[in-house]
Amino acid sequence: MPQQSFKKSNLRLSLLFLGSVLILGLISTTYSQSNLPKFSPPVLITSAGQSAEVQLAAVIAKRAGVDATLVKMATPDNLGENKTLILVLGASLKGLGAAGLDMNEEINRVKTLLAACESRNIPIICLHLGGQSRRGELSDKIINLFLPQADLALVVRSGNQDELFTKICQTNNIPLILLDRPSQAVVNFKEIFQLNSPLP
Repeated sequence: MPQQSFKKSNLRLSLLFLGSVLILGLISTTYSQSNLPKFSPPVLITSAGQSAEVQLAAVIAKRAGVDATLVKMATPDNLGENKTLILVLGASLKGLGAAGLDMNEEINRVKTLLAACESRNIPIICLHLGGQSRRGELSDKIINLFLPQADLALVVRSGNQDELFTKICQTNNIPLILLDRPSQAVVNFKEIFQLNSPLP
C-alpha cells in the first residue's frame, strides 16, 4: 500500500509538472505574438529566387493597406526612401530564366541589396508563401543564405514540414509566424505596420 501511494503521488506530481509546462508554453506563445516587431512604410518588395510568389506578396501588401512598391530585381538604387524591405524567398528556374539571371547572379544581387539595407538600418521581412512545392535544393539554398538576416519571417506552414524555418529562426532569434494559407498574412501585415483596415 505505501508503494502504491508513492506511485500515485509521483503521477500527480508529473501531471502537475506537465500542466505547468503547457501553461507556460501558451503564455510564452501569446507574449511573443503580441510583441512582434513593428515596421514602417513605405516598403520595397523584391524576390530572392524570382518565384511567382513575389506577386502574391504585393497583393497581400495592397489588401492590408501597406504603401509598397514591387521591384522583382531590386538593387540598392531602388531602396530610395523605403523604410522596410520585404524579401520573398523561393527559387524558380522559369522565373530566373525570364529575368535573364542564373542562380549565382541572383544570389549576388540579393547579397548586395541586403548589405545596403544593413548599412542604412532598413529592417527585413522574409516571406515564404509557396509551401512545400517551393522547397527543394535551390530554394533551400536561398532560405539558408538570406533568412538569417531577417527581422521577422512569415511562412506558409506546409513549407516548414521539416522545420527548417523554425530551426533557422530559433538559432538567429527571429520571430516566426506560420500561416495556414498566404492570405492570412494580410492580418499580420496590418499588425506589424500598425494599420487599422485593409483597402477595399
